[in-house]
Amino acid sequence: MTAAASLLLALAPVLAGCAASDSLAQQARAGDEKNYIAGDGSVREYAAETRGEPVEFSSTLFGGKTVDAADFRGHVTVLNFWYAGCAPCRVEAKDLQALHTQFSASGTQFYGVNVRDEAATAAAFERTFGTTYPSFEDRNGTVLLAMTRYVPPQSVPTTLVLDKQGRVSARILGTADKGTLKSLIQAAQQS
Repeated sequence: MTAAASLLLALAPVLAGCAASDSLAQQARAGDEKNYIAGDGSVREYAAETRGEPVEFSSTLFGGKTVDAADFRGHVTVLNFWYAGCAPCRVEAKDLQALHTQFSASGTQFYGVNVRDEAATAAAFERTFGTTYPSFEDRNGTVLLAMTRYVPPQSVPTTLVLDKQGRVSARILGTADKGTLKSLIQAAQQS
C-alpha cells in the first residue's frame, strides 16, 4: 500500500466525522421537501472589536416605505429572517413580538425580513401571530444577499442583533429562544 493510500485510509473517519456534524448540510441532502433548512439553534456573539463595518443595504417594507440600514445607527436593531410557511418561524413569532413590545420604549427596532411571501400571505401571518413590527419584502434577496456573511441561504429563521453602530453583534440560527434573544439585545444596548 502506498503512503498516500495509507494516509487517506487514516483520514477517512476524521473527514466523515466533519461532514456528519454539519446539520445544515444534512438537512439540505435529506430531500424531505419541508422547504426550509432549520438552524441548529446555535448562538454566536461577536466581540465589539471583531464586528467589522456596519451593515449596508436599502430595501422596501411591505407597506411601501424604503428603509436604509444607515437609519439603524443609534439604535439596537433586530432583524428576523422568516416566511409564513416556515414552522419554526411560527413557533418564535409570539416571543419576537413580546420582545419588540418590551424593548421598543428603549429605542430598539425590530424588522422582519420575509424571504418568500407576497404581501397578502405575509399580512395573514402577521394577523394570525399578532406581529406588529414591519417586514421587508425580500423575495428579490436584497437584504439576504447583503447579509450572507451572517445568514446562510435557506437557513430560516435566522435572527441578527445589530449594535448601535449598525454592526452585527449576535446571530441565532434557528428558532430564537426568548431568554437568549433578550440577553443578546441587552448586551447590544450596553456596547
